[in-house]
Amino acid sequence: MRSKALAAAIVAAFGLLASACASTSGSSATGQPSATGQPSQPSPASPTQSAVPVQSPVPVESNPPGDIPDSTQFVAYRSRGGHFTVRVPEGWSRRTAAGSVSFTDKLNTVQVTWAPASAAPTLTSAKADDVPMLRRTVLAFALSKIIGCAPSCTIPYSTGPISVALPLRAVVITYRANSRPNAVTGKQYRLEVLRFEFFRGGEEAALTLSGPVGSDNVDPWRLVSESFGWS
Repeated sequence: MRSKALAAAIVAAFGLLASACASTSGSSATGQPSATGQPSQPSPASPTQSAVPVQSPVPVESNPPGDIPDSTQFVAYRSRGGHFTVRVPEGWSRRTAAGSVSFTDKLNTVQVTWAPASAAPTLTSAKADDVPMLRRTVLAFALSKIIGCAPSCTIPYSTGPISVALPLRAVVITYRANSRPNAVTGKQYRLEVLRFEFFRGGEEAALTLSGPVGSDNVDPWRLVSESFGWS
């Protein structure tokens, strides 16, 4: 069984990701992001976050406002604490906490969480451990599919399949969820989420990509997922 520390870091990070859906404050990703991934005023996250309230899925938008522009530039981000590198959209708001970092623009988010783990993720562990955790911590969670990428695979997506050639093996969990209510309007969106789980010698990292259902983010999500690597 994988380390309990990983589960704690993931649960805490979901609070960070959910709050990012309603706010884009914090540092921004630039061509030379911090090597340590630490903001000037780091936000603490609790590993004992309580379960989210039960909700019904909100309706999918007919014209979702989440397409990432073709003109978006991607820059390398290196985390010393997480021992990984990944390319992220330049200029997106960055937030960090213990064991996690996220980059957000409007309703789209790129997030990485990391923690020690005793074994590599498998389809079985994803179903037995990660899916129940997601049900507890994600609003209106609905599992779509669990896929083994070894290291290539094709991921079903609402605007077209995403064929990825990852640099290493991964387990991919795809699902849908509600965003947190907007802080001003209270509006929520139905999100489509891809979660890539990577492992190397006692370390596990989960790369989570989310945006409104129906947003044409096939190419950006392929680019980001294929750019992940251990450092």
